[in-house]
Amino acid sequence: MAKADDSKYNLRNVLNEKAVHNAFVVDMAMGGSSNTVLHMLAIAREAGVDFPIEKINIIADNVAHIAKISPSLTTVHMDDINRAGGVNAVMKEVSRRGGLLHLDNPTVTGETLGERIKDAKILDENIIHTNENAYSPVGGLSILFGNLALEGAVVKTAGIEPNMRQFKGKAICFNSQPEAITGIMSHKVKPGSVVVIRYEGPKGGPGMQEMLAPTALIQGMGLGDSVALITDGRFSGATKGASIGHVSPEAAEGGLIALIEDGDEIELDVDKHILQLNVSDTEIAKRKANYKPHKNEVKSKWLKRYQLLVSNASNGAVLKTEL
Repeated sequence: MAKADDSKYNLRNVLNEKAVHNAFVVDMAMGGSSNTVLHMLAIAREAGVDFPIEKINIIADNVAHIAKISPSLTTVHMDDINRAGGVNAVMKEVSRRGGLLHLDNPTVTGETLGERIKDAKILDENIIHTNENAYSPVGGLSILFGNLALEGAVVKTAGIEPNMRQFKGKAICFNSQPEAITGIMSHKVKPGSVVVIRYEGPKGGPGMQEMLAPTALIQGMGLGDSVALITDGRFSGATKGASIGHVSPEAAEGGLIALIEDGDEIELDVDKHILQLNVSDTEIAKRKANYKPHKNEVKSKWLKRYQLLVSNASNGAVLKTEL
């Protein structure tokens, strides 16, 4: 273990663009967590690492999805992954496709990544698959772009049934998670709907509370293969289905998600990285002219400061130092 004051292995050297890239590679290989996107982008920005969100799709398109973890359409858990060789075995298998991992990058133990995983191996190929027998030839996340997500939105593709990877549906809009829960439980959401939950982003919430309840209700009511959900908020790792989060710009900063109306057609294609509101530019301009922003009541002075300074999810939801 390197000494803490050893400049060769200080955090700034370890936490660089290669390290952020490696983290996303492993995330893709293990099914992808939407929260990883938020946290790694935030860490990158605090460390001064330039890592545009668009790079995540390039990684996803080249990394095979070789390990699934419950509840992402599997009964495999992390202790099973550990018995099958662990994360090191996952990385070793990924590294067989040359160039995907930066093996020369130092780790916090003082070893390079290559040195750390050189002896790792898969002990159970039913748990950790090989590249040749992957669950999917591409990684478990997709960053979607379109007029609804000019700066990006995140979806965990590993948790989506095949029939929902391309979907068009009619919007039903809610301005908070509690409002959405009430609407879903009162059967307002029907097959073919796209549930829109807005004003739950970093500014709108304020903060991004974990929204497991709406997605769990959709699945529990048997609508998981016929209903999509989009939000400027975020999800729990237990989320599955066509649940698209981190829509940016968020509603509270004037993003198009704020202008969606019930009945609008929304289109998504996770393989082509598309999230689109199929409404004419003329109609959108009309709505913008008449738009009155919704604001959640915030009593805390600290949270009011947070609202003023926080960036959207595609920028890591970090606090700005300049307005």
